[in-house]
Amino acid sequence: MIILKPALAIGGTVALLAVTGCDATDPLLRSDLWRPSHASRANLTMSAAYPGDLVRGSGASTSDGVLAAAAVERLHINKVKKLPEAGLSEVEVKGQGGGGE
Repeated sequence: MIILKPALAIGGTVALLAVTGCDATDPLLRSDLWRPSHASRANLTMSAAYPGDLVRGSGASTSDGVLAAAAVERLHINKVKKLPEAGLSEVEVKGQGGGGE
């Protein structure tokens, strides 16, 4: 038991020293490897028609908030209206593809 304590202390010290050297090998901390350049943010900003909308959105003048809120309320109480007929032919599934059947 007396010999075991110094061996544990030495082993713990070696393990601690080994872990502290991880910063030198971590690819995200090394200055000679890839660094984030925020390219995605820059591309989004360049492609936005109104860059101010990326900070605070704006409503559409053609939308009806009351109508949209009523639809959400019907969804919450499970009383969703059926979609109107589109005048198109019905689509049927005749069989399933794949599987070599």
